[in-house]
Amino acid sequence: MPTNLEYQVEMLIAKIKHYLITTLGRVSEEASPDEFYRALVYALREEIMINWLANARTHYQKDERMVYYLSMEYLPGRFLNNNASNLSSNELVGMVLQKMNRNWLDIMHCEMDPGLGNGGLGRLASCILDSMATLHYPGQAYGLRYHYGTFEQQIWGGMQVEAPDRWLSNENPWEFRRDARRTNVKYCGNTTPGTNIHGDEILSLKDFEEVSALPYDIPIIGYSQKGKFSVVTLRLWSTKESPKNFQLQRYNAGSVGQAAENVTLSDVLYPSDQHEMGKRIRLKQEFLLVSASLQDIIRHYQVGHQNFRQFADKTRIQINDTHAALVIPELIRILIQHHDIPWKMAVEITQACTGYTNHTILKEALEEWEQTLLNYLLPRQYQIIQRLNQDFCNQVRNRFPNDEERIRKLSIIEHGKVRMAHLAIVGSHKVNGVSGIHTSILEREVFKDFYELYPNRFINITNGVTQRRWLLECNPDLARFITKRIGSDWITDFSIISKLADFASDPESQDEILSIKKKNKLRFIEFIQRENHLRSATGQILANPNLEADSLFDVQIKRIHEYKRQLLNLLHIIMVYQEIISSPQHNRIKRTAIFAGKAAAGYETAKDIIHLITTVAAKINRDPSVGNLLKILFVENYNVSRAEMIIPAADLSEQISTAGTEASGTGNMKLSINGALTIGTDDGANIEMRQAITDRWWPFSFGCKAQEVADMRTKGTYNPRQICEGNPKIQRAVDSLRDRTFATNDEEHMAFSDLYHQLMEMHYGGPPDRYFVLKDLWDYYETQQKVEKLFSQPNQWAEYVIHNIAGMGMFSVDRAVKEYCDLIWNVTPCPADDEILARVRHEYELVDQCRIY
Repeated sequence: MPTNLEYQVEMLIAKIKHYLITTLGRVSEEASPDEFYRALVYALREEIMINWLANARTHYQKDERMVYYLSMEYLPGRFLNNNASNLSSNELVGMVLQKMNRNWLDIMHCEMDPGLGNGGLGRLASCILDSMATLHYPGQAYGLRYHYGTFEQQIWGGMQVEAPDRWLSNENPWEFRRDARRTNVKYCGNTTPGTNIHGDEILSLKDFEEVSALPYDIPIIGYSQKGKFSVVTLRLWSTKESPKNFQLQRYNAGSVGQAAENVTLSDVLYPSDQHEMGKRIRLKQEFLLVSASLQDIIRHYQVGHQNFRQFADKTRIQINDTHAALVIPELIRILIQHHDIPWKMAVEITQACTGYTNHTILKEALEEWEQTLLNYLLPRQYQIIQRLNQDFCNQVRNRFPNDEERIRKLSIIEHGKVRMAHLAIVGSHKVNGVSGIHTSILEREVFKDFYELYPNRFINITNGVTQRRWLLECNPDLARFITKRIGSDWITDFSIISKLADFASDPESQDEILSIKKKNKLRFIEFIQRENHLRSATGQILANPNLEADSLFDVQIKRIHEYKRQLLNLLHIIMVYQEIISSPQHNRIKRTAIFAGKAAAGYETAKDIIHLITTVAAKINRDPSVGNLLKILFVENYNVSRAEMIIPAADLSEQISTAGTEASGTGNMKLSINGALTIGTDDGANIEMRQAITDRWWPFSFGCKAQEVADMRTKGTYNPRQICEGNPKIQRAVDSLRDRTFATNDEEHMAFSDLYHQLMEMHYGGPPDRYFVLKDLWDYYETQQKVEKLFSQPNQWAEYVIHNIAGMGMFSVDRAVKEYCDLIWNVTPCPADDEILARVRHEYELVDQCRIY
């Protein structure tokens, strides 16, 4: 009699063979890895569809309050491994592949990372969806289906080159095209004034551009060991598949670019805004997301409701940063124009529904749009913004009479710009920062006047990461190490990870944690030799450096940006290099510095930093006087899958942003729960991580505090030249940027000299070294010496590692999502009703002949 698992194996094999024949026209022995991968996904998603449908029916029948999450970015990573893990089907899938003579890695590599995001913003959004599904919260997410992603990063001759992301070059078997949910979005046009039944002005639109948005749905599966998992829908809008979006008359008239503009709206995430066309397309993208999603949200509500009396109670819309702030004027417009709701009530409904998550305190990153462009593309929405701003300014004027300066600072519209963060704050009932220091800076500095006006509107919800993908899936050996000691409940209740501290001083546990780290390093080294294809300027594939698993893997993986200070890290590496070659007998540990991250296509300084990293790497890695003491690796095209290889292998986590600039960070959390110790400033969530882990086990803190940085900026007391003049080691490292130590041609010399001038002289009219790299460099250097001393004592290092993992309980996204649900959305879990789930399953079983139980 076969066991239940054996029976499931046979059923899954039968399903795979069924799809290979009926969908792909292949028998299993002849199928390519890609064909086999698709058939396997088709088979697995049958089970997903049962729960997906049962979830939707339950939410409708119970008339639950729904959360709608709007984000321009998602970074879900590959789905197959994550979904198999969340379905607790790893063993089942492994046995199937073995019996069908297939290699797991070959099948997994057939799937490409979805090109739907750029960095932490998108990865946080994906973590939130995973948690909502795992915790059974009713919700749906919206985004855009970028055909070419942000870009695929390639390194040619040491420089970043942007190529189209090819993630959709093959069919994506996890997505479902929903033609019946297609919507139309209107731009431009001429307006005709009118009124609704309450006398509120509304604008009718004529001679407009109409763009068709086609949705594709991706199921986001919650973790379950018992089969009763929930599914959250990620709905992505595309303009690629709609013939009406292509303007044939303009094409025939020779205006090829204009003819295809609306077809390309969903082509690329964040088109460059350094020219007018890029700005126009980016604003069109944002409104595409907003308009299509709101139409879908309202349609969903109207299925079960005859009027809008309950809309504010049944609907919660969370906008992830300001990209979706146009939700506010568009929802107000829809309510007053199409549903005859009076202006005041429409505003109140919108505020009750909407929450805004802020992700930045950098002034240059707070989104603003030119009035003229917004009025041209979205005349009706701009009129709503004007009236909303007038009413808001009148409220401020009534509360603070004769304070026109305050009104100017608070106004949504100022100096010909529409300030989207101001719009989001005025139109929301809650505004949250994403770490303690971030929220404090929002309240005390960035939005100080808003906080004085609406103190109860601002709250903090510190970010978190999902331990399921970022530990259970990507680091299975460490996951087994933890489960063996504290049980498996940490997978859904990460707070109990604190129990791991009981094993920190156990020599056997220390040895095992060191063994796991070494195994992950060897796996990463193998991956790099196979997958990391840096090129010469002529396109020749360059050899990666020979990495050694007993070296310190010193990792900085994040978007390349001046405030994240990859340059600080690199200057330290240059100092170490100069010490090694000048003092051959210097007693050092072996160090492997690993960088990864993309620079925005139009961000020349960030591109120069990448160029410098790769050029310094080329010289140091080939220098025989360095030997195996120091190696530098740049991992191109950083994405979720590459993070899943790098993070388990990391010994040291570089979290070195200028204090007061990083909102939170989530890479810091992923690295810490995978056993990397943090070298970091008191910035973002580092502060709360340090508090949770305690100073006893957080040995590598350095740098100025946020208030010190603010004081230096305000008083203008910082002088980087004095620092160099007082420290010969720093002076020598900085001079190497301009003395051709690393530059091999005039182009490199100019690029690196520009970095030197930005550190030492005026920077585009502003002060030099605006992120205080040189101010923190010597403290960083001395802290790195502490790193080397501790790393040379492996078991003591391992004790710190275990304590760091044990202190990370509060940094699960499950805790963050519960806080969103309690403090902003006021929703409760709603798993699929047992009777509904049984009915859907029974109906499926009546017609299914070879199902998976």
